Amino acid sequence: MSNLREFAADPLHLIVRFFGSLSPHPPSIDAERFADDHLLPGERNLWIQMSNQDRRHSAAVAMRFAESRTKSTRDEIAGALLHDVGKLECELGTFSRTVATVVGPRTKRYRAYHDHEELGARLAERAGSTQATVELIAERGPAFDDLTRCDF
Repeated sequence: MSNLREFAADPLHLIVRFFGSLSPHPPSIDAERFADDHLLPGERNLWIQMSNQDRRHSAAVAMRFAESRTKSTRDEIAGALLHDVGKLECELGTFSRTVATVVGPRTKRYRAYHDHEELGARLAERAGSTQATVELIAERGPAFDDLTRCDF
């Protein structure tokens, strides 16, 4: 089950994420370096297309993931960094994402938001990601449970 769908029932999580997403500030230098160290060139190109808010979130998730899964591979960390890259396809801002979370996949863009895992997996595959990275973005593979625990 998608993190989005699971967290839709957790109002506190949604509130924290909402207020955290209001800041337009880019990721920290450490987060940028972390991404540079773990992304292939095509993956890095996808990552920098993400909003500052999404890059800050994905870097924080990936850093927690790498810390908690001490034997994580570069491919898995790349998957953690790109786990929300499919949200590029929905072209929704913070307020519209909030509405999409509440009302569900009622429009094409809201449906893309709810299907961002599969969309992101396809983007990553086209960008040259490994199968392990693509699977993790698509919410599959041996590291998915660890990623889910770190995605808050």
